[in-house]
Amino acid sequence: MDGHDADDAKKSTADMTAFVQNLLQQMQSRFQTMSDSIITKIDDMGTRIDELEQSIDDLRSEMGLEGSPSPSVPPKAKAEPKPGNDSA
Repeated sequence: MDGHDADDAKKSTADMTAFVQNLLQQMQSRFQTMSDSIITKIDDMGTRIDELEQSIDDLRSEMGLEGSPSPSVPPKAKAEPKPGNDSA
């Protein structure tokens, strides 16, 4: 290998390193943008859930059901065997 080939190899390696660094920076930037977007959507969803819970509580108090269990925890019904589901 002469000096010219060594310079070409060094330039090629430097170009590849710069390309990979640039690509990684772009990926990191896109990942950060997506991450921020997801966090914003989760925060918005949490706010909407809080508003929905408040609306449900307001409706329940208007109906006079303050002492009843939360609708998210339904009372357990007795499990009755369904006809025609014999496994024997």
